[in-house]
Amino acid sequence: MIDGGKPFDWGRVSEDYAKYRDIYPREFYEKIVSCGLCVEGQRVLDLGTGTGVLPRNMYSYGAKWTGTDVSENQIAQARRLSEGMDIDYYAVPAEELDFPDGTFDVITACQCFWYFDHERLLPNLCRMLKPRGKLLVLYMAWLPNEDRIAGESERLVLKYSPEWSGAGETVHPINIPECYFERFELAYHEEYLLGVPFTRESWNGRMKACRGVGASLSESEITQWEREHIALLNAIAPEKFDVKHYAAIAELVKTQM
Repeated sequence: MIDGGKPFDWGRVSEDYAKYRDIYPREFYEKIVSCGLCVEGQRVLDLGTGTGVLPRNMYSYGAKWTGTDVSENQIAQARRLSEGMDIDYYAVPAEELDFPDGTFDVITACQCFWYFDHERLLPNLCRMLKPRGKLLVLYMAWLPNEDRIAGESERLVLKYSPEWSGAGETVHPINIPECYFERFELAYHEEYLLGVPFTRESWNGRMKACRGVGASLSESEITQWEREHIALLNAIAPEKFDVKHYAAIAELVKTQM
């Protein structure tokens, strides 16, 4: 159960999300392209698109993108940030999508796969994908046990959200629910290290825009957390620094309808 069942709403943090969570390095996108995915001639559906980070940053590779998210606030930010780009966005739960059969070459899910009702979602994904279509699951996280700044920031989140289940991340393959292997096969996976650059201000914003803070705490709690976090960063962090992350990719190929 995510965060011990504590409610959260990404719509509450959409502005900070748009400003501070577009942080994936170029290598993250190039890994996708090296798999021959999300490129010219392909139609791609991005589930849980949030502020459209994946479609916007991969737009230049030529695929035709559609982004969907349960949060209308997130989709509003995605449309704003994608002005001038031919990207379609819809505010609708992934489990309720009704695009025609065989619409997409690739379906992506970046930083969101664990939120879905997979027993409901799986048949719909298979229906919307073309034969031998690809499901691409993506993830990136800081490493609190290997990076002091990340570790100290995480401890402060846990002070306010002790049941937050985003803590304690280590390098590991993406967990794909067993039901997917009835209709997909795992074609490729990789886990690799990244250094992601921040300033004190942008790291504070990134942490504030996480589920354990901005998406779930009260306004007064967020204010107090941010006051403590800024003081913490002033004490332990230089003005500019890298935070050690890892990224993971899992490419699945549809084998059955």
